[in-house]
Amino acid sequence: MARYFTDEHEWIDVEGDLATVGITDYAQEQLGDIVFVELPEVGTVLEAGKDAAVVESVKAASDVYAPIGGEVMEVNDSLEEDPALVNSSPEEDGWFFKLTIADKSELEGLMDDKAYKAFVDGL
Repeated sequence: MARYFTDEHEWIDVEGDLATVGITDYAQEQLGDIVFVELPEVGTVLEAGKDAAVVESVKAASDVYAPIGGEVMEVNDSLEEDPALVNSSPEEDGWFFKLTIADKSELEGLMDDKAYKAFVDGL
């Protein structure tokens, strides 16, 4: 499995043709207490860089973008009952959705762990 990051603070785990997407620990810290998460419908075809989900915190609402394009195969239903999972486990149990990868070449534009840490350190 390989993990990638976007400059919009999403992470994406890639295993074969399936990708799991969530927001980073940095993003959840910036948002504060998460109170609501709106997930895409299973079967939705997402385009890279376009809106995929919405996360609302006590501070603000933010869009979550699709790091790459693909069809949504599964959503994390646990977030509807317990949006705070994004705060307590942003990069594990607080994942948002899984999609089939439409074009693996889109992964080339994303950051690895080292590059993302350097990006966040520069903010």
